[in-house]
Amino acid sequence: MQKAEGWMLDKLRKMKMITAVLMGVWFYSLTILIHVLVICSIIPYTWVNGGRSESFAAQLSLSMISTLIAVMGVVFTLLIGGNKLTKFNRGITVICWFLAVFWSFGFIQQWLGTPFEKTVCSFVLLLGVLSHLRMAIEKR
Repeated sequence: MQKAEGWMLDKLRKMKMITAVLMGVWFYSLTILIHVLVICSIIPYTWVNGGRSESFAAQLSLSMISTLIAVMGVVFTLLIGGNKLTKFNRGITVICWFLAVFWSFGFIQQWLGTPFEKTVCSFVLLLGVLSHLRMAIEKR
């Protein structure tokens, strides 16, 4: 198991940080786009949240909160990826690991969701998982 973990971390470390940052920006941008499309009723609200939202109004508040979180995610990704911060290095690493685990859990949930989530949202989340993993293993 140790060799497999080392191999995976080596592969992730070979990814340039700018690539990880761009993947993170794409991840958050596509997340925002999906939720804006739900808010504008272009994508049916039953396609997201595992189809569990009882009404458009219920999904509207979830989509607005998700959009706000994604905007904060873009800012965070650009701040930590754009320059090597010298303060709070351990805190940044912990946040990156938390986000990598959080988005990994979300990735699993997408596979249990609607066909739209399985085909589109899971790919989007995979970008986020890989991006945050790469940022988490960066030597600070």
